[in-house]
Amino acid sequence: MSKHRPLVIVTRKLPDVIETRMMELFDTQLNIADRPLGQAELIEAVKTADVLVPTVTDRIDARILAQANPKLQLIASFGTGVDHIDLASARQRGITVTSTPGVLTEDTADMTLALVLAVSRRLAEGERIVRDGRWEGWSPTWMLGHRIWGKRLGIIGMGRIGQAVANRARAFGLSIHYHNRNRLPAEVEEELEATYWESLDQMLARMDFVSVNCPHTPATYHLLSARRLKLLQPHAYVINTSRGEVIDENALVRMLSAGELAGAALDVFEHEPAINPKLVAMENVVLLPHMGSATIEGRIDMGEKVIINIKTFVDGHTPPDRVIDGLL
Repeated sequence: MSKHRPLVIVTRKLPDVIETRMMELFDTQLNIADRPLGQAELIEAVKTADVLVPTVTDRIDARILAQANPKLQLIASFGTGVDHIDLASARQRGITVTSTPGVLTEDTADMTLALVLAVSRRLAEGERIVRDGRWEGWSPTWMLGHRIWGKRLGIIGMGRIGQAVANRARAFGLSIHYHNRNRLPAEVEEELEATYWESLDQMLARMDFVSVNCPHTPATYHLLSARRLKLLQPHAYVINTSRGEVIDENALVRMLSAGELAGAALDVFEHEPAINPKLVAMENVVLLPHMGSATIEGRIDMGEKVIINIKTFVDGHTPPDRVIDGLL
C-alpha cells in the first residue's frame, strides 16, 4: 500500500481519543451514530475502503469479501478474536488481517474471577433480592453459597488470558488445572502451580469450576459438547468469558434445568445478542452483556493497536498483529 492517506472506514464508534488520532493520520470515515452496519452497508464499505476497521459483531464473510475492491488490502479488526472474518477468503484476495491481542488480558481475567465469585456466592441473586425489596433480614441458613478456597479450577485455554486467570485464582486459594492445545513450559507450570491435563474429558470430571478461555475456531466449536458437559459433577460451575460458540448452549440449559450443574456465569452467548429465555429465568445463572473487556483503558489500548497496525502497513512493513490462519 502506498504512503498516501488511505481511506479507513470504521464500522462502530470508538473512543474519542482514538477517532481523533485516526482523523489526523488517515482519511477516516467514522460511524458517529454507533449503529451496527447491515450487510449492504458492509459491502459498500469494502467496495470503497483501503482499510476496513470492523469489530467482533461485524460478519465479514466470503459474500462480503467477494465485493471488495482491489484497493482493500488491510482489515484491521478492533478486537482480539477473528472468528467473525473469513480468513481464507481474505487470504485468497491478498488482504492482510490484524487484530488487537494482549491488551484485553487483564480486564478479561478480572471479569472471569468476578464471575467465579458471583456465581458461587450468589451475588447477582442477592442483589436482585435487595433491589426488589424482598430482603427480610439476616438468617444463618439463608442465601448460602459455596467457598472457593481449596476448590479446583479447570482452565480451558492457557494462553495470555488463561494464565492471567490462573495467577488471580491462586490468590483466592484455588487449585489450578488446565487443558491446552500445547503444554506450557515446566517453569511456567511451576510458577502458576498448574496441573496439565492432556485429556479434557478427564479434567472436566474432576473440577469444581470450569473456565472457558480459549478462542472460537472451527476446532473449538462446541468443545464443551453435550457429552463433555455430562462429565461435569453436579456441584460444578461453568464460567465463559471467551465465545459463546465454544459451549453447546442448549445442552448447558438442559443440564442447568435438570439440576445437573450447580450454576453458570456467562458473559458471552452462542447466538448473542439473543439469549435463551430459559437462562434468563434461572436464579443460579449470572448473565452479563459481553462486557468482559469493557474498560476505558482496554478500549483505548485496542484502538492504539489498530492505529499502529494500519500505520505500519501503510509504511510498507508487516503489521505487528498480523493474523495467520486465525493465530498471531
